Parts: sequence; structure tokens; C-alpha cells
Amino acid sequence: MRFASYNVEWFDALFSDDGSLLEDGTWSSRYKITRADQVRALGRVFIELNADAVMIIEAPDTKKSRDTVRALENFAARFELRCRKAIKGFDNDTQQQIALLYDPDQMDVRHDPVASEAAPRFDGKFRIDLDIDARADVIGFSKPPLEVAVTTAKGAMRMIGVHVKSKAPHGARSPEEVMRLAIANRRKQLAQAIWLRARVDDHLAAGDPLIVMGDFNDGPGLDEYEKLFGRSSLEIVLGCDLPRAQQLFDPHAARALQSLTAATQTSARFYIPEEKRYLSALLDYIMVSPDLRAKRGQWRIWHPFEDAACYADIDLRTALLVASDHFPVVVDLDL
Repeated sequence: MRFASYNVEWFDALFSDDGSLLEDGTWSSRYKITRADQVRALGRVFIELNADAVMIIEAPDTKKSRDTVRALENFAARFELRCRKAIKGFDNDTQQQIALLYDPDQMDVRHDPVASEAAPRFDGKFRIDLDIDARADVIGFSKPPLEVAVTTAKGAMRMIGVHVKSKAPHGARSPEEVMRLAIANRRKQLAQAIWLRARVDDHLAAGDPLIVMGDFNDGPGLDEYEKLFGRSSLEIVLGCDLPRAQQLFDPHAARALQSLTAATQTSARFYIPEEKRYLSALLDYIMVSPDLRAKRGQWRIWHPFEDAACYADIDLRTALLVASDHFPVVVDLDL
């Protein structure tokens, strides 16, 4: 079976309030790309992916008359995708929902948030002492992870879709404020990772096959504050300091963590206007539990310049660049 994680930039802006696609010549929210061009590019990418399930990061919004599921299922119908049913998790206020498109002929899926003493539900609050002052800080998710119970012909498994937002120090007016906010945001992100890791521990203890996938906006060496705290949120969720039987696995993350100077693949590409160049980064992951790792899955990042097959197909290469500033991450597992 094929599972994918795909952060679609400004997917919400491609739909009207009734969930219809806005496939016209008006500019999309992507720079100098029309809505029609982005819609068709996304259609091409999703058709080529031909996935059994796609975890969509930054899915269309749910608010008042807008509905994430309706919009995604209209998109799937427009391009006759076999992953044609959608579910979403807890609503948030960011116009960027987390949702799953899946093939109902291959799996039954339901939103199934759980809680434990160590890890409350992701729409709740997590208490942890972040600054070692003997007082618990209260942490929440602006985009609560999507917890999914999946049943296939071969058995049951769990999936968690994640979007941990950027640590950019918005609102800072001086270098001192930049540093203070950046450190505070890093602490919050690490707390969210600890919360997520506690949920992972619960599932591994229960023997649940597990996939954790999405955009972590983090990774080894991504900013200078990582040295201050000793490890990235990615390393916390993977369980890098735990016995192998308790670790999640993603080969792209493993390669990146070997050495900051080692060549690694990337999953996102952003234009930096001040420097007139593009910045590439590895932000998107599909992590699997040890029992799924044993199935020797095949991982692939559909990067238009780093993946040979994507680069050779000019139409697909162009579609990937037009569709989003992130590229799909895929794993094929023999279930």
C-alpha cells in the first residue's frame, strides 16, 4: 500500500465557500500562479501519486459555510482519484486543516483521538515545566494532530498527521526580542514533540502498527537554537535516545541525523527575495514503528530536481513546482 504526506500551500484558496474548485485565471495565493494552473498541477501530482492514502497538510478550511471534507472530495471527483474519501481531525483557526484522503476500497478510516495520563487529547492542554522554574507551563497545538484508526484487509493500524508550525519570532522589534521569542517558540515546539512522543509510546506499548507523518518544520541543524536545547523536536519524536525497539524510523531523517555535512534529500523549496535564491530544506517525514520498518518499505520524496524520475518527466516536474512549495513524501509498504 502507498501512503503519502503532502503539504499543499494555500490549498484553501482554490475553493469557494460551497467547496467548488476555483479553476480560473485569477491569481492563486501562490506567487504569479493562477488558480487554474495550481488546481491542474495538483491534479497531475495526485494522479501520479496514485496513493491509497494521502495525509494533506494545509488542507482546505472548515469555517461557517466552508467544509474541508466537501472540498477535498470535490477535488478527488474532479480528477477521478481513487483516494476519493476524506476525513479531518479537530478544527483549527489557521485556514490550514490536517485531513486524510483515502481509498475506501482499500481501507476503513475514522478519526479516533485518544488520551492517556501521559498524553492528553491533542485538542486539550499539556502541562510541562519548560523553563525549569518549578511551575508547569500549559501548552496547546494551534493545529492539533490528526489521529486516525485504519483497518485494512490485513489488519488494523494507526496514523497520526502532524503540522508543527514554524518557530519564526513574529512581532519582534529588536535583536533581543528576536532571541527571546525564538527561544520561547523553540521551547513550545519541543514540548509539543514531547507530548507527541508520549502518544507514540502509548501506541508502541499497545503493539499498534504506527505511522507518524507530516510537516515538522524542524530537523537537525535547522537553526542555532537547537544547540541550546541539545536536540530537535524531530529527534524527540523519533526516539533517537531510546532502544531501537522503541524508535520510529524514516530513512531521510536517519541520513540527515548522521552528520550535518552529509548529503541529504530535501522536501521543500522556498524563495528568499532578499538573497534572490531558493532555500531547500528537509521538513516532511513519514516515520514508522519497528514492526512496519521490518516490512522494508520503499521511501521516496517526489522532488522535481532531486528525484531522477520526477526530473525526467517535464510535465510532472513542472506540476510539482506549480502545485506547492513542498513536495510529496511517499512510502510503499507491503501490508
